[in-house]
Amino acid sequence: MQVPDSLLKKYNVPVPRYTSYPPANHFSDNFNGSNYKDLLVESNMLQPELISIYIHIPFCNKMCFYCGCNMCLTGDKKLIKPYIQALKKEIAMVAAHLDKNREVAQIHYGGGTPNSIASEFIKEINEYLFNTFEFIDKPEIAIEAHPAHLNKKYLSELKDAGFNRFSMGIQDFNEEVLKAVNRDPAQMPVQELMQLMRSDNPEVAVNLDFIYGLPLQTPASFVETMEKAVQLQPDRLVTFSYAHVPWIKKQQKILEKRGLPSTETKMEMFLAAYHFLIHAGYHAIGLDHYVRENDELFIALKNKQLHRNFQGYATRRTTGQVYAFGMSAISQTESGYAQNEKDTQAYIDKIESGQYATVKGMHVSQEQILVREIITHLMCNKEIDWQEMSEKLNISEENLNKIAQPDKAAFEMFKKDKLINPKANGFEVTELGSLFIRNIAAALDPAYKEQQQKYSKSV
Repeated sequence: MQVPDSLLKKYNVPVPRYTSYPPANHFSDNFNGSNYKDLLVESNMLQPELISIYIHIPFCNKMCFYCGCNMCLTGDKKLIKPYIQALKKEIAMVAAHLDKNREVAQIHYGGGTPNSIASEFIKEINEYLFNTFEFIDKPEIAIEAHPAHLNKKYLSELKDAGFNRFSMGIQDFNEEVLKAVNRDPAQMPVQELMQLMRSDNPEVAVNLDFIYGLPLQTPASFVETMEKAVQLQPDRLVTFSYAHVPWIKKQQKILEKRGLPSTETKMEMFLAAYHFLIHAGYHAIGLDHYVRENDELFIALKNKQLHRNFQGYATRRTTGQVYAFGMSAISQTESGYAQNEKDTQAYIDKIESGQYATVKGMHVSQEQILVREIITHLMCNKEIDWQEMSEKLNISEENLNKIAQPDKAAFEMFKKDKLINPKANGFEVTELGSLFIRNIAAALDPAYKEQQQKYSKSV
């Protein structure tokens, strides 16, 4: 696959990532804890019935310069214990409004750096969740882990706490790249860490996460990193595109002085990694995930059953409405979104006073729900069949098109540029088009205005 420079220039424009719809910058500051409580009660009457839980651990030992996450440095460790207590209290406050018969299918820990705090705190949270909720058989219990803070003892304790999926944020195997972005390398060989994760339980899955578009990276060096990754045989491999948003994350300005790759070089990195991984037997899922043929995500993709939420890609078995806990965490129910306070101490204070920590969010309209379904299906399954979508959503094709308002001029351009192939009742995204799928999604988004909000660029 070759990508002409002309297409890169044309389509490398700011567009939403569509991890939610409407995107988070549409959330209202007038949305409060009372509104969130309404969402919780409503969610019991909506599908999916399953529950996905997100736990945000904001603490980090140092600031990685590329970071776009909501985090706080743990120079003062006195905040950690009160934070864990607040998390448990928030869990109890939310659980009080959820139907007791609903089951948890998935727990995901993100951050920050979840494994930067003592493992007994993580175990304490999990035990509280296990005692509060009912669970499906074999739920997915996942944690994002920084390999610099992993050793044999800590990993053993995480496994005892119930974790069965580990996502290790490697970012790059090149230590010069890591030094340039202020990230510590693994303290043990990654191969040994993976063996420890999988020992005693063959069902434990391991993801390796990488970022391309960082200073000192080249297409050749990033392929070297992919070669090392494939030799380790991870269950899933993720290549995130570095999102440069210095107007939001000030420390990213430092990377400009260290030399960020051009858009063209960044695309070369992506393509070099893509071709290598496909040749190595992995299958591309969405924008950035690669899985093996027997992975449930690839099976779901073949059956047009792939789903996506703030937790990432999921199958119907593990897809639930997302109830998120902790500083800055975003809950994603079927009828709306609620985001918590972004300051750690302010979050603790709100929860300890008996209030929800909600500071923004929104109820989604019926029309927005329909657009969300269309965009999510496109982002996951790389095709739209209007007849199938209208039957699935129980609405006529004519009314569905009126709501989505597909940009006809844009779709003519996509067809001309070979990003899509028309078919009888819709279109499918080509291999080339999958690189610009955010642009295609934006053409199905009636709320999208390129200049109105600041997004990261599509490439």
